[in-house]
Amino acid sequence: MEANKILSSDLLDLVFEGRNKEYGAYELRRRYNKRITLALIITGSVALLALIGSIIASELKPSDDGKLEIKEVTLQKVEQQEEPKELPPPPPPKPPDPPKIEMKQFTPPKIVKDEEVQEPPPAQEELKEAKIDVVSQEGIKDEGIVAPAVIDDGKGVVEEKKVEDENKIFEKVEIEASFKGGEGAWRKFLERNLNGNTPVDNGAAEGTYTVYIQFVVSKDGSISDIKPLTNHGFGMEQEAMRVIKKAPSWTPAVQNGRSVNAYRKQPITFQVTGE
Repeated sequence: MEANKILSSDLLDLVFEGRNKEYGAYELRRRYNKRITLALIITGSVALLALIGSIIASELKPSDDGKLEIKEVTLQKVEQQEEPKELPPPPPPKPPDPPKIEMKQFTPPKIVKDEEVQEPPPAQEELKEAKIDVVSQEGIKDEGIVAPAVIDDGKGVVEEKKVEDENKIFEKVEIEASFKGGEGAWRKFLERNLNGNTPVDNGAAEGTYTVYIQFVVSKDGSISDIKPLTNHGFGMEQEAMRVIKKAPSWTPAVQNGRSVNAYRKQPITFQVTGE
């Protein structure tokens, strides 16, 4: 480019001096400012149209005068119902008082003068059908009337105390039956009277055999109802029962302060060893 044209030439012409301006880059750069201006105009127009549209829509929307309706909400009070309490049953009615028994006063006779006698004793015929007491009382004849059950102040009828069967055999007692002389004397009795060779004589194999014998010590101390609880055989149970039958009387078991019948279990061990 000539020197006198440099100052008056455009920067773009200086850059593309001597280059192919028909390629397209020259034309794109030349029109760059126009494209930017056109894009800004289009964008502004679209934004202006959107703003105008929103204003028109707000004008066409029905107005509620800016008032907001507020409704008062009241919560219902919830009360928990209490479960009805079960009342205790009424106390049983008080039984009627037992009828009064006819009684005749009779005290040991005292010898005094006739004029000093204040109340003569009842006749013997009257005493036959009346109950004798220290005071006289009118009432019905005593024909074995049973007294009523005792009431425990509304807590219930007190049952009559049942008497245990005198022949009952206890398995557990407060004080166990014992051999007279103690356990040591009982052990010596068994050792002296038992035939330890019984299983050997009957062909038992080597080993240790423990038999259990149950018997009853009666309330009078005697022994009865002897029976084996094991079955090892070879005559061991029979030998143990034979010796227990020979035992003298025992001291009986005690329950509730009285002698009772009670079970007793006795283990006896036989040992068979090789020669």
